[in-house]
Amino acid sequence: MSDIRHSLLRRDALSAAKEVLYHLDIYFSSQLQNAPVPMVEKGPIELLEEFIFQVPKDRGSHNKRFTAMQELQLLEILCNYFQDQTKEAVRQVIFSSLFSPQGNKADEQRMALLGKLTSMAVAVCRVPVLECAASWLQRTPAVYCVRLAKALVGDYCGLVPGSIQTLKQIFNVSPRFCCQFITAVAALYDMSTEELIPPHDLLEMIVSWIFEDPRLILITFLNTPITANLPIGFLAFSPLMGLVRWCVIAPLAYRRKKKAAGGGPIVEDQNLYSKLHLSVLQGLMVLQTHLTEKSLYGRLALILFEHLVPLVEELGQLCEELNPLNAEQEMELALDRLAQALQVSMATGALLCTRDDLRTLCARLPHNNLMQLVVSGPVQPQPAHPTLTPAYYPHIHTPPLGYPTLPAHAALPAHTALPAHAALPAHTALPAHTTLPAHAALPAHTALPALPTHAALPAHPALPGHPVQTFMPGMTFPFRPMR
Repeated sequence: MSDIRHSLLRRDALSAAKEVLYHLDIYFSSQLQNAPVPMVEKGPIELLEEFIFQVPKDRGSHNKRFTAMQELQLLEILCNYFQDQTKEAVRQVIFSSLFSPQGNKADEQRMALLGKLTSMAVAVCRVPVLECAASWLQRTPAVYCVRLAKALVGDYCGLVPGSIQTLKQIFNVSPRFCCQFITAVAALYDMSTEELIPPHDLLEMIVSWIFEDPRLILITFLNTPITANLPIGFLAFSPLMGLVRWCVIAPLAYRRKKKAAGGGPIVEDQNLYSKLHLSVLQGLMVLQTHLTEKSLYGRLALILFEHLVPLVEELGQLCEELNPLNAEQEMELALDRLAQALQVSMATGALLCTRDDLRTLCARLPHNNLMQLVVSGPVQPQPAHPTLTPAYYPHIHTPPLGYPTLPAHAALPAHTALPAHAALPAHTALPAHTTLPAHAALPAHTALPALPTHAALPAHPALPGHPVQTFMPGMTFPFRPMR
C-alpha cells in the first residue's frame, strides 16, 4: 500500500481519488476469490481517508479540502463507480470500507459525503447506491443512521419546496432502501418534543408508501437471516415499533403543540395518522402468515416488550400533563390505538408477553374500555401450534380482570344407603263382569215419496271478454288496508 500511496501523492486530488477506487477494486476482488467475507485491513482504510476524505496522514500536514466543484465531481465519480460495478459483493465491500464509522476524526467527513452521495443517488435514481445505503443502514449503529436520515429529510423536505416528489418515486425502484429509511426516520422523530414531530410532507410520503403496500415495513425482516438477539444500538428489523409510537403519541403530541402555539389542530395530519394506523395493523396481519410459514410463530417477536415500556410511560405522562386541558377525546383516541396495536400484535405473534405483564404495564394508564378488554382477554382461542409456549398470551381458561379465581369445591360426602322397601301385598282378584243382554233389532225406515224434478234454467248470456293485462315487472302491488 505504501507504493500506491507514493504514486497517488503525485496526482491531483480528483485523479488520486479515482485511482484509489481502482486499486481497491482490484484488491477486494482478489480477496473475495479466497474468502466470502474479506478482512478490511488498516492500509486500504488509510488510503480512503487520505485521498477521498482529505484527512492528512502526517500530523504536520495541513488539512486539504475539496472545492464545491471538486466535491460535486467526486460524487459523480463515486456514483458512476457503483453504477458500473457489476459484482454485488465488491460493491458492498467498497461502500462499507468508505462509509463505515471508524471512531476517528474522519467520521465527520464520512457522514457528510455519505449524505450528499445518497441524496444525489435519489435525485439521479442510482439504484446500486441506494441498495448499498440500505445495507449500510442495517449494519451501522443507529446514531449514524439517524444522521443520514436527517440529511435526506433536510434536502428533500426543507431545502427545495416540492422536491419530496423525487424522493417519493424511490418506492418504485428500491423498496428495501425505503424500508430502512422509514426505520431511521421513525427513530429520528420520536415525538418527545415539538421539534421531533415529523414534517407534514415526510409524513404524507411515508403514509402513501405503506398504505399502497403494507408489506413494505417487513422487507428487511423477510430478507435478513434471523438472529436470536439484535445488537444493542442498531436499528430494528422493522419500523413497526416506531410507527406504532407515532400513531399512539400523535393525538397528544399535537394537542401539546396546540397548547404551546395557541393554534388550531392540524386535522389533515391527524387523518394521515389514522390511515397509518390502519396500514400498520394490516402489516401485522401479513406478518402472521410469514411467521407461520417459517415456523417462527410464537418464537420471534418484532415488537419487543421492553420497547413498549417507555412508550406506555410516556403516554401516561402525557395524559397527566394534558388532563386539565379537557383532552379526553385525544386521550381516548391514543389509548384506543394502543389497545388495538397490542391486541393485533399479540394475536399475530409480533409481541410475546404474558397477560399479567401487560396488565402490570398498563395499570397506571387512564381507564379505557378497549384496553380493559385486551388486558383481560382472551381475544381469540389459542391456536393448536406445537411451537407455542403455554405461558404466553392468550390464556383462555383464566378468569377476566376484576374476578378472583374461585377455589376448588370440596368433595361432597357419599350418600347413605336407603333401606329396602317392604314387599307390597298381592292385589285381590276382581270379579268377572256379567254378560250384557243383546240389543233388540231396530224397525226398518219407511220409504219416502220421490221428489218432482226442477225445470231447466235458461242459459246466461255470454259475458264480454276482459282485456289482457300486461305484466309489468318491478311494479309494487297497491295494497290498501281494510278499514
